[in-house]
Amino acid sequence: MKTTKSFSVNFWLKKRSIKSNGQIPIYARILVNGIGADISVQRTTLESNWCYQSFRVKPRLKDAKSINDFLDGIYTDLLECHKQLCSEGVPISSQRIKKRYLGKDKVMETLDDILEYHRTVESKKLTPGTLKNYTATEKYLKRFIKQKYGGSDIQLPFIDYLFVIKFEDFLRTCKPLRASQSLNNNGVMKHMERLKKLINIAMKFGGYKCSPFSFYAFKYEDYDSVFLESWELERLKSVSLPSVLLKQIRDFFVFSCYTGLSYVEVKQLRNNDIVEGIDGALWINVKRQKTKTPVRVPLLPQALEILYRYSCYGNQNNGFRLFPIISNQKVNDNIKILAKIAGISKHLTFHVARHTFATTITLLNDVPLETVSKLLGHTKLSTTQKYARVVEKKISKDMGRLKQVLIENEKKNKIKKSSFEPVPLRIV
Repeated sequence: MKTTKSFSVNFWLKKRSIKSNGQIPIYARILVNGIGADISVQRTTLESNWCYQSFRVKPRLKDAKSINDFLDGIYTDLLECHKQLCSEGVPISSQRIKKRYLGKDKVMETLDDILEYHRTVESKKLTPGTLKNYTATEKYLKRFIKQKYGGSDIQLPFIDYLFVIKFEDFLRTCKPLRASQSLNNNGVMKHMERLKKLINIAMKFGGYKCSPFSFYAFKYEDYDSVFLESWELERLKSVSLPSVLLKQIRDFFVFSCYTGLSYVEVKQLRNNDIVEGIDGALWINVKRQKTKTPVRVPLLPQALEILYRYSCYGNQNNGFRLFPIISNQKVNDNIKILAKIAGISKHLTFHVARHTFATTITLLNDVPLETVSKLLGHTKLSTTQKYARVVEKKISKDMGRLKQVLIENEKKNKIKKSSFEPVPLRIV
């Protein structure tokens, strides 16, 4: 049930604190449901100069306009504080409005305050992989602040648009955290996105009225992600491997190529995630780790073959997981070894399997883009378009069908033309 609270702001003279020269301090009184909170406005006046009807200094007196304008400004600010608290949905009280006006309700004052809140509260909502990325952004921020400002922390008012621009420039020129992972344009933009999300936290707690990112434009570059063509996938599946570990990692990678699951989804796949589908066949029924979107994928024969190969693995000791998969880093390291043995020169990671499913397995075999989007668990079709690009083979196949249609149409037109014989005219 929504309750309406009375709210008012008035100015009054605190006569108990009268000065020796007769000047009396002026106070602002905030009233919410009859409960008040007082704020000194740091101005004084004589009682004879005070108007008890308008709660202002009498207008005809000297300096009255400057004092009254000052009081009007405080009145407007207190109304704005009340409006902010209402929009934030917090309980309204006179003390809460007073603290907001004095800036004492802000728990976010420095960058470290934001980072600490993110680590203790927001990090619980993130996957380990995403949290790792925020840790990297934090390290870059600390480096930047130390280099540009000579400290380990910075007050929020100094994190303005200029700070944002300078941080982007720093990322483009600084030494990367890992020598093997240099920062390209899109990597820089990802760090800027994470900084914006941190700033948004401060905004929610009243640290900003206007975001430093209001006029900032993210500049992502389009790129074609790596995927395996059909002959490369077949070569990877058939090549002889020297160890059991490499054979297992190949199985996990190929399984993803035929299901579109990400690394963490393959790793966490359990017995109860395999269900009977609408067609009576076996389907995978999981939620996307990233978006929590439900995903139902029919198991293709190539994926089923791998699944049956590990049918004895899942048990109570391993949480009924279907595959003995190791850490993402070690998997990616071994996938590069697989590529080298198979003679594939492309830079392979586990994520390449997802792109391969979107492109080689589905799109090139005439699966509609909308269906591919559902199989990948995307919430927007534009996201799928980045995975399932139209490659030359697809263009060639589509144009081949078009050529055949045009040839058949021409034949039909010729038949119709030849069957048409004009009737000779007779003169009567």
